[in-house]
Amino acid sequence: MDELATRHTSYWAAIDWNTFIGPSPDRAKYGLSNAPGFQAWPERVRGNYDSPGWTANGVEPWGLQPDPIGADGNLFFRGWLNLVLSIYKYVSGDDKWEQPWQIAGYENEHFEWTQPAIVEHLQQQYLDHPEGPHCENTKIWPFCNAAAGLGIYLSDQLGVTNAHGVFENWIEFMKDSYMGINGQNQIEWMTLYYDPLEQFKVNTPGVTAAGAGVAFYLLPQSTEIATQIYDAMANSNGWRDASRDVRPSALGMAIAKSLGDETVYEKLRAAAEQYSEPRWFGDDMEKFGWWFNNGEPYPRGQGAAQQMVNEIAEGSWKDAFSVKHLDKYTAPTLEGVDYPALGVDRAWNDKTTGALHIGTYAADRNAERRPTSWRVTNLPDAANAVVLQDGVRNSDVEVVDANTIRVHTDNQR
Repeated sequence: MDELATRHTSYWAAIDWNTFIGPSPDRAKYGLSNAPGFQAWPERVRGNYDSPGWTANGVEPWGLQPDPIGADGNLFFRGWLNLVLSIYKYVSGDDKWEQPWQIAGYENEHFEWTQPAIVEHLQQQYLDHPEGPHCENTKIWPFCNAAAGLGIYLSDQLGVTNAHGVFENWIEFMKDSYMGINGQNQIEWMTLYYDPLEQFKVNTPGVTAAGAGVAFYLLPQSTEIATQIYDAMANSNGWRDASRDVRPSALGMAIAKSLGDETVYEKLRAAAEQYSEPRWFGDDMEKFGWWFNNGEPYPRGQGAAQQMVNEIAEGSWKDAFSVKHLDKYTAPTLEGVDYPALGVDRAWNDKTTGALHIGTYAADRNAERRPTSWRVTNLPDAANAVVLQDGVRNSDVEVVDANTIRVHTDNQR
């Protein structure tokens, strides 16, 4: 997580905001095949309008904004960055990103930020603009806003900030302005994106195009509306129709698992197995990915990562944001693992017995049986700690300090 967060602060992480300056040079070339939502563009803007994906840093009324976090637009960048930093905090308990750090912007100029300061900036934006901040300049996407809200939500849950109330107001705005709900409480359309300057929306029928991502990110923070969107997706896509062949949906599958909809979950799981090309790869076939029949040398990161959310044996996407087990920060903790040579498949504390259960395996077959070691910290009394390995006491244990031991073993177990 820390490595992912660190990469997110580099110049290349915000390369589109830092290099897609002014109007797109391809404005005259956009059409149905290369500009999402083109069918809904008013005739008056066609040929003189930026496609989604072109961030348009520098256009009026904002002008050039060199800071990719402090800008008015570029929500997708700071929204997901804040979500990553909040997840890092939840996993580790470390306040590293609450201390000042630098973000690289236009022409590699650097700007100082903290994770709480990002939330403060987002909070002010939602106060000033109830419709939501822009992703690319001139375009407000409910999908991006839903993800930004989840980062604020988790930050609040962890007690770092207190800002999600303004986003709850945005959710109400979304229901009123970015969704069409008829008298039978059915969703007739959803907004893909909205341009408040040119004053038009790209609306799509039902929930097919816009719904999955919005519901996925709203589920932990606003379960009721996310469930309504999900139900509409399930019905319109035939996920509950045993006679229909369906296409995979990693996000739909994650929502189904969270809501306990086993029928849909199993149907989408079978679809992923059939159509998403799951397979092992690597020199020793030790790596796994979803290849999506792209004919490429490696599986794509985002698609495979979304599908891997569903490979977790226990728990769910929604439960992951309920900030349980905060006592883990002071409980006995496994550290110093020689990854990727040694893998860990479990590490959990049994409060009843006072035991930390650890499972390891040789993740790199070339390093199998190689001597290794790892530490257990936060022990109440390291000198009296006992290590059982496959039921047999391991005597090769070093007491590092009053609360830490080092266990010497090998890469086989």
